[in-house]
Amino acid sequence: MEVQEQKDIIQRKKRNLFIVLSGIFLTNALLAEILGVKIFSAEKTLGMAPAQIELFGDFILDFNLTAGVIIWPIVFVTTDIINEYFGKQGVRRISFLTAGFITYSFLVIYGVTVLSPADFWMEVNSTDNVGNAFNINFAYKTIFRQGLGIIIGSLTAFLIGQFLDVLVFQRLRKYTGEGKIWLRATGSTLVSQLIDSFVVLFIAFYVFGNWTLEQMLSVGIINYIYKGALAILLTPLLYVAHYFIDNYLGKDSANEMAEEAADSDFF
Repeated sequence: MEVQEQKDIIQRKKRNLFIVLSGIFLTNALLAEILGVKIFSAEKTLGMAPAQIELFGDFILDFNLTAGVIIWPIVFVTTDIINEYFGKQGVRRISFLTAGFITYSFLVIYGVTVLSPADFWMEVNSTDNVGNAFNINFAYKTIFRQGLGIIIGSLTAFLIGQFLDVLVFQRLRKYTGEGKIWLRATGSTLVSQLIDSFVVLFIAFYVFGNWTLEQMLSVGIINYIYKGALAILLTPLLYVAHYFIDNYLGKDSANEMAEEAADSDFF
């Protein structure tokens, strides 16, 4: 009876762990997709002049990034933790679930933007802070109605990136074993985000939008540099997470989960 109770406790802890990790993953992935429509200048944000780095003739490189990349590192750190303990199937479940929620969110947002605005709402928001005429409904629709291109680009890049991340992570784990968490986590992120950073911009802003190829490459390169740098800088968080998870589940149970995860299939 005691043995069965112990097994039940471990199973409950595993479920709780997956729920918490999934919640962190889903929340940050959804926020990153919604916020990603804004492109911001890192130099101006820091009070600096644009870099204006000349590459390949007329190609100018500035430190412009999509707003979504600010929290995106949390997504791929969480992906690596889920991958480590729940394997490819765990990542698959949360990836497809998240893709479904992102699609649902965009559909709801689009539906809300076509609702007719109330007159008093338009009146009380008719000017900005300095008295300039301001159409709040137009701004609302412009910000939230990101368009079909961004939805397709975001979901395509997201699923491709997740598939590559889990594939490279588990391939590296076969060579590293339990050790060298930093290698498989950083390596999988650098490979997956190389594709993700350009796919979403290419589809959303070049194919369906009005960006030039130079603009797409410029933002994509900076996004990738940012994600790669953060993947390296956030590596200690993986060890911290492993420490707490190992203590929560028990070292033996955690190791057993990791071994089972390494043998799982993505599809």
